[in-house]
Order: sequence, then C-alpha cells, then structure tokens
Amino acid sequence: MMRVFVTGATGYIGSAVVGELINAGHKVVGLARSDNGTSVLKAAGAEVHFGALDDLESLRSAAATADGVIHLAFKHDFSDFAGSLKTDLRAVETLGAALKGSGKPFVITAHANGTASENVVLELAEHRVRTSIVSLAPSVHGEGDKGFVPRLINIAREKGVSAYVGDGSNRWTAVHRLDAAHLFRLALEKAPAGSQLDGVADEEVPFRDIASVIGKHLDVPVVSIPREQANVHFGFLGTIAALDIPRSSAETQELLGWRPVHPELIPDLEQGHYFNR
Repeated sequence: MMRVFVTGATGYIGSAVVGELINAGHKVVGLARSDNGTSVLKAAGAEVHFGALDDLESLRSAAATADGVIHLAFKHDFSDFAGSLKTDLRAVETLGAALKGSGKPFVITAHANGTASENVVLELAEHRVRTSIVSLAPSVHGEGDKGFVPRLINIAREKGVSAYVGDGSNRWTAVHRLDAAHLFRLALEKAPAGSQLDGVADEEVPFRDIASVIGKHLDVPVVSIPREQANVHFGFLGTIAALDIPRSSAETQELLGWRPVHPELIPDLEQGHYFNR
C-alpha cells in the first residue's frame, strides 16, 4: 500500500484514478484548489492537499511526503498552449526534484510528443526515480466525457449533419476512462523506470463509424466533406478529424499485464449517454 499524491485528482480522468487507487488499497492525497474540489475528494475517501499547479512549494511539500506521485493536472488553454506546457514543465521539475534519489514512482501524462516535461521525466529515471509516461488515446471516453467526441456531437447538432472527411477511413484510437485509470495504477505499482506506455484500447476506429453513430442518435444525415472544408466545418478539430492515427498498446499490455475490459468507443456511444443533454 502506498500513500499517493495525485494532481488533477478531481478531473475527468483523475477522479477515476483516485477511485482505482483507493479500491486497490492505496491512500490518496489529492491536489485541490477550491472548496468544491475539497468536497469531491473527501467524498471519494481521499485526503486533501490544498494548492494549485503553479504553487510550486505546495507541490514540493506534497510530493516529499508521498510514496509516489501521479501527475494528471494540466491547464487546457488551447489559446496559449505554449504557456500551458511551461506551467506543466515547472510542475514536473518540482515534483521530480522532490523524488530524486528515492526510488519512488512518478507517473505523468503525455500532452504532446517530445515535450520538455517528458524529457525531464526520462532524465529522472537516471536519478533513482521510477518514472513512466502514459500516452493516452485521443478519445478517453465514458460518463462525463468533455473531450473530442462531445464536441463532434455538438457540431453535428449545430450543423444538422454528422460529417467525416473524405471516405472516413482514417482511424482514431480510444480508451475507456476506467481502463485508463487501471493503467495509471499499474504504472505506479510496477512500471520500470523510464517506461513509455500506450494507453490505447481501440487501436483502429474508422472516423466514419463514429460519425455514423452520432448521425443515428441525433437523426441527422451522415455526410462526407472534402478535406479542404474540414476546418470550416469542424473548426479547430478539422485537422484532428482528418488524421489517421492508429496505435497499438501490445507492448504496454505485455509489460504490465494491462487488459482493457470496459466498453470500446462505438459500443459506449451506442449506450446513448453521450446524447443526453
């Protein structure tokens, strides 16, 4: 049993990670910056460490008294993504410094390929910190999702059509939030230092299939749009909607014994909860 400090503990993924850890017998100390966050953590059975992502002394003190750290908090400000990455880097440096030489686990989430934060974490593996980086699928789905799929549903409502780009054969990957939470726990408990882990369950979901389920549930036409019109139709999601990004978690599953067991993306969409306003 470990005493685990979790940043982002009240978020969509973080709250699932907190539940996963507590159910496995670990003690959780969650970072909270509001009274509401404090209430959420206490209701889940976690201890509360009051602070914020840019309060570095608060992060340092919490990490120093923990047996391990899972860092999930991130400022999702796409108007200043570079600024968000800088804030994340300072947080990772602070948490890592508190763990250096301890042999304790430090798990982070990848937010972009090859960021400075990831480089710091990989370097910490050389300083007796059991670091690992979890790279989640673009769609982490389940109850409470506020990510890409709900945005696609809202666009289909606004436009009156559910669209895909070209022939829609480009592939997305996905993972259920509860399977993702399980992966974070396994990374904490047994991932070797310097591990880079793929949090993917659905490895190849044709985007056309996603659009088709959305169209069926909203009772709107499912249409193809040319690539050059993707940004006009989808806004900032235009580029992402056209990406072909298959990935495999075979090595991660073999390394940690991780086995996704919760509904895949299309069956989860078919349950209908995504379409309840």
